[in-house]
Amino acid sequence: MKTNSWALSRQKEVTKGRSVKLLKYWDLFLMILPAVILTILFKYLPMYGVIIAFKDYNLMKGVWQSDWVGLQYFHELFAFDEFPRVVRNTLMISMMKLLIGFPIPIILALLLNELKFVKFKRMVQTITYLPHFISWVIIGGLAIDMLSPSSGIINRIIEMIGFQPIFFMSDESIFRWILVGSDVWKEAGWGAIIYLAALLGINDELYQAATVDGANRFRQIWHISLPGLKSTIIIILLLRIGYILDAGFEQVLVMYNPTVYDVADIIDTYVFRVGLGSMQFGLTTAAGLFKSVIGCVLLILANVLARRMGEEGIF
Repeated sequence: MKTNSWALSRQKEVTKGRSVKLLKYWDLFLMILPAVILTILFKYLPMYGVIIAFKDYNLMKGVWQSDWVGLQYFHELFAFDEFPRVVRNTLMISMMKLLIGFPIPIILALLLNELKFVKFKRMVQTITYLPHFISWVIIGGLAIDMLSPSSGIINRIIEMIGFQPIFFMSDESIFRWILVGSDVWKEAGWGAIIYLAALLGINDELYQAATVDGANRFRQIWHISLPGLKSTIIIILLLRIGYILDAGFEQVLVMYNPTVYDVADIIDTYVFRVGLGSMQFGLTTAAGLFKSVIGCVLLILANVLARRMGEEGIF
Protein backbone atom coordinates (compact mmCIF):
# COMPACT_ATOMS: atom_id res chain seq x y z
CA MET A 1 0.00 0.00 0.00
CA LYS A 2 2.85 2.38 0.89
CA THR A 3 4.48 1.65 -2.45
CA ASN A 4 1.27 2.39 -4.37
CA SER A 5 0.72 5.65 -2.46
CA TRP A 6 4.28 6.76 -3.16
CA ALA A 7 3.89 5.94 -6.86
CA LEU A 8 0.62 7.90 -7.11
CA SER A 9 2.20 10.84 -5.30
CA ARG A 10 5.20 10.73 -7.61
CA GLN A 11 2.95 10.58 -10.69
CA LYS A 12 1.04 13.65 -9.49
CA GLU A 13 4.28 15.56 -8.97
CA VAL A 14 5.49 14.70 -12.48
CA THR A 15 2.15 15.72 -14.02
CA LYS A 16 2.15 18.96 -12.07
CA GLY A 17 5.73 19.68 -13.16
CA ARG A 18 4.83 19.17 -16.83
CA SER A 19 1.80 21.45 -16.51
CA VAL A 20 3.95 24.17 -14.93
CA LYS A 21 6.52 23.92 -17.75
CA LEU A 22 3.75 24.01 -20.37
CA LEU A 23 2.29 27.18 -18.85
CA LYS A 24 5.72 28.77 -18.34
CA TYR A 25 6.93 28.16 -21.92
CA TRP A 26 3.57 28.30 -23.72
CA ASP A 27 4.87 30.86 -26.21
CA LEU A 28 7.76 28.58 -27.25
CA PHE A 29 5.43 25.60 -27.64
CA LEU A 30 3.11 27.78 -29.74
CA MET A 31 5.99 28.80 -32.01
CA ILE A 32 7.01 25.20 -32.65
CA LEU A 33 3.43 24.00 -33.23
CA PRO A 34 3.26 24.86 -37.00
CA ALA A 35 6.53 23.01 -37.62
CA VAL A 36 5.23 19.95 -35.74
CA ILE A 37 1.96 19.98 -37.71
CA LEU A 38 3.76 20.33 -41.07
CA THR A 39 6.17 17.53 -40.15
CA ILE A 40 3.32 15.20 -39.25
CA LEU A 41 1.33 16.10 -42.37
CA PHE A 42 4.13 15.86 -44.93
CA LYS A 43 6.64 13.46 -43.32
CA TYR A 44 4.76 10.97 -41.16
CA LEU A 45 1.27 10.61 -42.65
CA PRO A 46 2.58 9.79 -46.18
CA MET A 47 4.52 6.87 -44.65
CA TYR A 48 1.43 4.70 -44.90
CA GLY A 49 2.29 4.54 -48.63
CA VAL A 50 5.17 2.12 -47.94
CA ILE A 51 2.53 -0.61 -47.75
CA ILE A 52 2.50 -0.46 -51.57
CA ALA A 53 5.83 -2.33 -51.44
CA PHE A 54 3.90 -5.36 -50.15
CA LYS A 55 0.89 -5.10 -52.45
CA ASP A 56 0.08 -5.58 -56.15
CA TYR A 57 -0.94 -1.94 -56.37
CA ASN A 58 -3.80 -1.18 -58.70
CA LEU A 59 -4.75 2.44 -59.43
CA MET A 60 -8.44 1.55 -59.66
CA LYS A 61 -8.53 -0.45 -56.41
CA GLY A 62 -6.40 1.96 -54.36
CA VAL A 63 -3.84 1.18 -51.67
CA TRP A 64 -6.00 -0.72 -49.19
CA GLN A 65 -8.02 -2.78 -51.70
CA SER A 66 -5.05 -3.94 -53.78
CA ASP A 67 -3.96 -7.58 -53.40
CA TRP A 68 -1.35 -8.44 -50.78
CA VAL A 69 1.84 -10.00 -52.28
CA GLY A 70 4.19 -9.96 -49.29
CA LEU A 71 7.89 -9.79 -50.14
CA GLN A 72 7.46 -10.56 -53.85
CA TYR A 73 8.81 -7.20 -55.04
CA PHE A 74 11.85 -7.44 -52.76
CA HIS A 75 12.67 -10.88 -54.23
CA GLU A 76 12.27 -9.47 -57.75
CA LEU A 77 14.44 -6.46 -56.92
CA PHE A 78 17.30 -8.54 -55.53
CA ALA A 79 16.97 -11.05 -58.39
CA PHE A 80 17.64 -8.48 -61.13
CA ASP A 81 21.02 -9.08 -62.78
CA GLU A 82 21.72 -5.35 -62.79
CA PHE A 83 20.89 -4.81 -59.12
CA PRO A 84 24.41 -5.57 -57.72
CA ARG A 85 25.84 -3.20 -60.30
CA VAL A 86 23.53 -0.30 -59.43
CA VAL A 87 24.12 -0.82 -55.70
CA ARG A 88 27.88 -0.78 -56.31
CA ASN A 89 27.59 2.39 -58.43
CA THR A 90 25.43 4.04 -55.77
CA LEU A 91 27.93 3.27 -53.02
CA MET A 92 30.94 4.28 -55.14
CA ILE A 93 29.47 7.66 -56.14
CA SER A 94 28.24 8.38 -52.61
CA MET A 95 31.59 7.50 -51.04
CA MET A 96 33.46 9.65 -53.58
CA LYS A 97 31.15 12.57 -52.82
CA LEU A 98 31.59 11.97 -49.09
CA LEU A 99 35.40 11.72 -49.16
CA ILE A 100 35.92 14.68 -51.49
CA GLY A 101 32.81 16.79 -51.03
CA PHE A 102 32.57 16.61 -47.24
CA PRO A 103 35.88 18.33 -46.27
CA ILE A 104 35.64 21.09 -48.90
CA PRO A 105 32.85 23.13 -47.16
CA ILE A 106 34.87 22.94 -43.93
CA ILE A 107 37.99 24.25 -45.68
CA LEU A 108 35.95 26.93 -47.44
CA ALA A 109 34.40 28.07 -44.15
CA LEU A 110 37.83 28.24 -42.47
CA LEU A 111 39.23 30.30 -45.36
CA LEU A 112 36.23 32.66 -45.39
CA ASN A 113 36.54 33.07 -41.63
CA GLU A 114 40.13 34.26 -42.09
CA LEU A 115 39.22 36.98 -44.61
CA LYS A 116 39.49 40.46 -43.08
CA PHE A 117 38.02 42.46 -45.98
CA VAL A 118 34.28 42.28 -45.32
CA LYS A 119 33.14 43.30 -48.83
CA PHE A 120 35.40 40.74 -50.48
CA LYS A 121 34.25 38.09 -48.01
CA ARG A 122 30.58 38.78 -48.76
CA MET A 123 31.24 38.72 -52.50
CA VAL A 124 32.95 35.32 -52.24
CA GLN A 125 30.14 33.99 -50.05
CA THR A 126 27.49 35.15 -52.54
CA ILE A 127 29.34 33.63 -55.50
CA THR A 128 29.77 30.30 -53.74
CA TYR A 129 26.17 30.20 -52.45
CA LEU A 130 24.51 30.95 -55.81
CA PRO A 131 24.99 27.53 -57.51
CA HIS A 132 22.91 25.91 -54.75
CA PHE A 133 19.82 27.72 -56.05
CA ILE A 134 20.33 26.61 -59.65
CA SER A 135 18.52 23.41 -60.69
CA TRP A 136 20.43 20.33 -61.79
CA VAL A 137 18.81 20.66 -65.23
CA ILE A 138 20.68 23.94 -65.82
CA ILE A 139 23.93 22.78 -64.22
CA GLY A 140 23.81 19.52 -66.17
CA GLY A 141 23.24 21.45 -69.40
CA LEU A 142 26.16 23.76 -68.64
CA ALA A 143 28.45 20.82 -67.85
CA ILE A 144 27.49 18.96 -71.03
CA ASP A 145 28.02 22.11 -73.11
CA MET A 146 31.39 22.97 -71.51
CA LEU A 147 32.67 19.40 -71.90
CA SER A 148 31.37 18.86 -75.43
CA PRO A 149 34.06 17.35 -77.73
CA SER A 150 32.99 19.58 -80.63
CA SER A 151 32.18 22.97 -79.07
CA GLY A 152 33.04 22.78 -75.36
CA ILE A 153 35.49 25.33 -73.99
CA ILE A 154 37.47 22.64 -72.12
CA ASN A 155 38.18 20.68 -75.29
CA ARG A 156 39.05 23.92 -77.16
CA ILE A 157 41.75 24.55 -74.55
CA ILE A 158 42.96 20.93 -74.81
CA GLU A 159 43.23 21.27 -78.60
CA MET A 160 45.09 24.61 -78.28
CA ILE A 161 47.86 22.92 -76.27
CA GLY A 162 48.19 20.13 -78.85
CA PHE A 163 46.06 17.24 -77.56
CA GLN A 164 43.05 15.42 -78.98
CA PRO A 165 39.56 16.29 -77.66
CA ILE A 166 38.20 14.06 -74.91
CA PHE A 167 34.66 12.65 -74.84
CA PHE A 168 34.18 13.41 -71.15
CA MET A 169 30.49 12.52 -70.87
CA SER A 170 30.93 9.08 -72.44
CA ASP A 171 34.23 8.13 -70.78
CA GLU A 172 33.57 5.64 -67.96
CA SER A 173 36.87 6.44 -66.23
CA ILE A 174 36.02 10.17 -65.98
CA PHE A 175 32.26 10.36 -65.62
CA ARG A 176 32.09 9.70 -61.86
CA TRP A 177 34.63 12.48 -61.27
CA ILE A 178 32.44 14.85 -63.30
CA LEU A 179 29.52 13.99 -60.99
CA VAL A 180 31.66 14.64 -57.91
CA GLY A 181 33.12 17.89 -59.28
CA SER A 182 29.75 19.34 -60.30
CA ASP A 183 28.24 18.35 -56.94
CA VAL A 184 31.07 20.09 -55.05
CA TRP A 185 30.71 23.20 -57.21
CA LYS A 186 26.96 23.36 -56.55
CA GLU A 187 26.83 22.56 -52.82
CA ALA A 188 30.19 23.52 -51.24
CA GLY A 189 29.24 27.17 -50.63
CA TRP A 190 25.86 26.28 -49.16
CA GLY A 191 27.39 23.60 -46.95
CA ALA A 192 29.91 26.12 -45.59
CA ILE A 193 27.12 28.22 -44.01
CA ILE A 194 26.67 25.85 -41.06
CA TYR A 195 30.42 25.76 -40.34
CA LEU A 196 30.67 29.57 -40.59
CA ALA A 197 27.85 29.88 -38.05
CA ALA A 198 29.68 27.46 -35.73
CA LEU A 199 32.92 29.46 -36.12
CA LEU A 200 31.11 32.64 -35.07
CA GLY A 201 30.21 30.91 -31.81
CA ILE A 202 33.85 30.42 -30.79
CA ASN A 203 34.98 32.83 -28.07
CA ASP A 204 37.26 35.56 -29.50
CA GLU A 205 39.26 35.56 -26.27
CA LEU A 206 40.69 32.18 -27.25
CA TYR A 207 42.16 33.69 -30.43
CA GLN A 208 43.43 36.73 -28.51
CA ALA A 209 45.13 34.51 -25.92
CA ALA A 210 46.67 32.39 -28.69
CA THR A 211 47.98 35.55 -30.42
CA VAL A 212 49.58 36.70 -27.16
CA ASP A 213 51.22 33.27 -26.84
CA GLY A 214 52.71 33.68 -30.33
CA ALA A 215 50.47 31.24 -32.24
CA ASN A 216 50.19 32.03 -35.97
CA ARG A 217 46.93 31.79 -37.92
CA PHE A 218 47.53 28.19 -38.96
CA ARG A 219 48.06 27.07 -35.35
CA GLN A 220 44.97 29.02 -34.27
CA ILE A 221 42.93 27.18 -36.91
CA TRP A 222 44.38 23.82 -35.87
CA HIS A 223 44.06 24.26 -32.10
CA ILE A 224 40.98 26.53 -31.79
CA SER A 225 38.82 26.63 -34.93
CA LEU A 226 38.85 22.92 -35.79
CA PRO A 227 38.18 21.74 -32.19
CA GLY A 228 35.36 24.31 -32.09
CA LEU A 229 33.87 22.74 -35.23
CA LYS A 230 34.27 19.15 -34.03
CA SER A 231 30.69 18.63 -32.81
CA THR A 232 29.19 20.24 -35.92
CA ILE A 233 31.40 18.15 -38.21
CA ILE A 234 30.34 14.91 -36.48
CA ILE A 235 26.63 15.75 -36.68
CA ILE A 236 26.84 16.64 -40.38
CA LEU A 237 28.89 13.49 -41.02
CA LEU A 238 26.29 11.33 -39.26
CA LEU A 239 23.53 12.84 -41.39
CA ARG A 240 25.55 12.27 -44.57
CA ILE A 241 26.08 8.62 -43.61
CA GLY A 242 22.31 8.23 -43.25
CA TYR A 243 21.94 9.31 -46.90
CA ILE A 244 24.74 7.08 -48.19
CA LEU A 245 22.37 5.37 -50.67
CA ASP A 246 21.19 8.73 -52.05
CA ALA A 247 23.82 9.38 -54.71
CA GLY A 248 21.96 12.27 -56.35
CA PHE A 249 19.02 11.13 -58.49
CA GLU A 250 18.40 14.43 -60.29
CA GLN A 251 22.06 15.02 -61.04
CA VAL A 252 22.70 11.55 -62.46
CA LEU A 253 19.42 11.47 -64.40
CA VAL A 254 20.24 14.77 -66.11
CA MET A 255 23.91 14.08 -66.84
CA TYR A 256 24.27 10.37 -67.62
CA ASN A 257 23.68 8.52 -70.89
CA PRO A 258 23.59 4.85 -72.01
CA THR A 259 27.36 4.77 -72.70
CA VAL A 260 28.12 5.23 -68.97
CA TYR A 261 25.32 3.11 -67.45
CA ASP A 262 27.90 0.60 -66.18
CA VAL A 263 29.48 3.20 -63.85
CA ALA A 264 26.70 5.75 -63.34
CA ASP A 265 23.39 3.90 -63.13
CA ILE A 266 22.37 4.16 -59.47
CA ILE A 267 19.42 2.62 -57.60
CA ASP A 268 17.18 5.65 -58.11
CA THR A 269 17.77 6.00 -61.85
CA TYR A 270 17.48 2.24 -62.39
CA VAL A 271 14.17 2.07 -60.53
CA PHE A 272 12.92 5.18 -62.34
CA ARG A 273 13.81 3.72 -65.73
CA VAL A 274 12.71 0.14 -65.13
CA GLY A 275 10.06 0.52 -62.43
CA LEU A 276 8.12 3.68 -63.16
CA GLY A 277 8.67 3.27 -66.91
CA SER A 278 6.58 0.08 -66.77
CA MET A 279 4.23 1.37 -64.01
CA GLN A 280 5.58 -1.06 -61.38
CA PHE A 281 4.78 1.08 -58.34
CA GLY A 282 5.28 -1.80 -55.90
CA LEU A 283 8.80 -2.42 -57.17
CA THR A 284 9.78 1.24 -56.91
CA THR A 285 8.35 1.49 -53.39
CA ALA A 286 10.25 -1.65 -52.37
CA ALA A 287 13.49 -0.08 -53.65
CA GLY A 288 12.77 3.13 -51.74
CA LEU A 289 11.99 1.19 -48.55
CA PHE A 290 15.20 -0.83 -48.96
CA LYS A 291 17.22 2.40 -49.21
CA SER A 292 15.48 3.93 -46.19
CA VAL A 293 16.06 0.88 -43.98
CA ILE A 294 19.75 0.66 -44.92
CA GLY A 295 20.21 4.41 -44.36
CA CYS A 296 18.45 4.23 -40.97
CA VAL A 297 20.61 1.28 -39.84
CA LEU A 298 23.81 3.04 -40.91
CA LEU A 299 22.74 6.23 -39.14
CA ILE A 300 22.04 4.36 -35.88
CA LEU A 301 25.36 2.48 -36.05
CA ALA A 302 27.30 5.69 -36.78
CA ASN A 303 25.50 7.47 -33.94
CA VAL A 304 26.30 4.65 -31.48
CA LEU A 305 29.95 4.72 -32.59
CA ALA A 306 30.10 8.51 -32.13
CA ARG A 307 28.64 8.27 -28.61
CA ARG A 308 31.11 5.55 -27.66
CA MET A 309 33.88 7.90 -28.81
CA GLY A 310 32.63 10.49 -26.36
CA GLU A 311 30.62 12.68 -28.74
CA GLU A 312 26.99 13.71 -28.25
CA GLY A 313 25.58 12.25 -31.48
CA ILE A 314 22.21 13.33 -32.85
CA PHE A 315 19.92 11.30 -30.55
